[in-house]
Amino acid sequence: MRLSRKSEYALLALVEMAKLEKENTIRTIDICENCNIPKKYLEQILLLLKSAGYVKSVRGSSGGYHLAKNPESITVAEIIRLIDGPLAPVGSASIYFYEKTPIEQNAKLLEIMKEIRSYAATQLEKTTLKDLI
Repeated sequence: MRLSRKSEYALLALVEMAKLEKENTIRTIDICENCNIPKKYLEQILLLLKSAGYVKSVRGSSGGYHLAKNPESITVAEIIRLIDGPLAPVGSASIYFYEKTPIEQNAKLLEIMKEIRSYAATQLEKTTLKDLI
């Protein structure tokens, strides 16, 4: 598993929102400045997070973004899966996104890939946004 820059930025932006008091908003430009994220890229990420139900937007002079859910209910794993897909290093080791791959020819190698997937999934599924603030 390798995180894309998009996943990294999404997680950083979500952590910024998790720091806010409930229903308070943060402007896109403030997230950009706090996290060194290009504005156009962040706007695309926020639209994806909004359509997936993780953030809400508020219009107006005091508008911005805030979490749509409690930070303790959003795991790192679900954000990575939303943006990058499987947590497994190869498709044939994935639980949710299985696809046949050449590595299946070697049972021991496949087992190692499944162990890597299981460890990564366990760690990422138990880590919430609240844990990161």
